[in-house]
Amino acid sequence: MAIIHRTATVTPTKRDLVAAWLDGQPWGADGPVEVLGSYRFDDPAGEVGVEAILVRRGDRLLQVPMTYRSAPLAGGETHLVGTMQHSVLGKRWIYDAVGDPVSVGCFVRAVRGEQEQAEMELWDRDTLLGRRDSAVRLRPEPTQPGPAATDVAVVEADGMELRVARLIGPELNGTRQLVVEWPSGRGAVAALA
Repeated sequence: MAIIHRTATVTPTKRDLVAAWLDGQPWGADGPVEVLGSYRFDDPAGEVGVEAILVRRGDRLLQVPMTYRSAPLAGGETHLVGTMQHSVLGKRWIYDAVGDPVSVGCFVRAVRGEQEQAEMELWDRDTLLGRRDSAVRLRPEPTQPGPAATDVAVVEADGMELRVARLIGPELNGTRQLVVEWPSGRGAVAALA
């Protein structure tokens, strides 16, 4: 389950961190960042936060998958998005999820139908206040013929190619894909080939 601390603050905000990182990406578009929603995966070891934020920037729908770590990822310097201060958890190192083996494993399992998105739990200190439904839902499915998404990151995983969409499109090339739905849209976010 993904834990949300009700009274927590983060500095910089996720929106600001995402906007600054997108400014340095060739596919990142320009303009203000509108957050459409997010989904999370549970790290089997319970150490790393894995979240993908869906945003609209200009005329583009983008996916920004990130990991949150309590210490730097060894060898992950080229994938560092930035750091943030979490009022409950302390300093967090934020990485582009395609460069973090924990999130790559989560995406592979999710595309295969072996891992679902995390449940969201709302906590106030040591008290569980309840669960929160996500407006963003994931499901694995076979790919369909049609135009493939562009701007994808490709990572070798388990002898296959994991393709993670940067620009959300209707399909990703592969045998199976992970599809995300939110109140105003739908698109492919990852695939295995």
